[in-house]
Amino acid sequence: MTDHILRDLKDHVLTIRINRPDRKNALTAAMYASMAEAIEEAEADMSVRAVVIIGSEGCFTAGNDLNDFLQNPPKDESAPTFRFIRALVSATVPIIAAVDGPAVGIGTTLLFHCDLVYVTRDAKLLMPFVNLGLVPENAASYLLPRMLGHTKASELILLGAPISGEQAVELGMANQICEKDALEAAAQAAATLLAEKPPAAVRNSKRLLRSYLGNMEDVVRAEIEAFSAALESAEAKEAMTAFFEKRKPDFSKIS
Repeated sequence: MTDHILRDLKDHVLTIRINRPDRKNALTAAMYASMAEAIEEAEADMSVRAVVIIGSEGCFTAGNDLNDFLQNPPKDESAPTFRFIRALVSATVPIIAAVDGPAVGIGTTLLFHCDLVYVTRDAKLLMPFVNLGLVPENAASYLLPRMLGHTKASELILLGAPISGEQAVELGMANQICEKDALEAAAQAAATLLAEKPPAAVRNSKRLLRSYLGNMEDVVRAEIEAFSAALESAEAKEAMTAFFEKRKPDFSKIS
């Protein structure tokens, strides 16, 4: 458990709040473990009818805390990061995201596994994996081309192009734009509607809606292997060193 992930179960709705605003809600291994545990428990409990994931103080999440990430690199499927991904990918309980401000890296890719996504105009989705010498995770390499087509997916992954809240809705990555002060209420209202419906029918319908995607676990496993290998690369080391030194990375001497 960590105080940076808050859980609140009320009226059959579990709210998971990322609560580390002083670090822009950057995620540590302990935070991943706590979120994974929360989703796993919700999945096993039919009395939980919906899950809401939300950030705090105008930020969804800045993605991985790089200091913690480098001290506790996810080397295999047992890592908290990948445990969270597996819990998210396999969940049949409906998951709703409410996004304000930055949603970086996994902050964006986790949205692809949510059933409803609400954003503000200030939401900023970003997947800077290539910029950090890494590769996509959370089945993003599989889902994005199917959601948006190859060329748009390439723009977002290879160029690391940012996506505003309005663009996310236009692209079909989010359902609705909300005002800041109405964001959480919109997500909770949707969760309440789901909680009033027959739970088995909802979970089975979610499973069937996603059946066209096939077995994403194989994709996730392949991404984990590629991601773990990339972490050891000279490219990733240069990118992350440059990040901490607040300079532009230089890949010109890397063959």
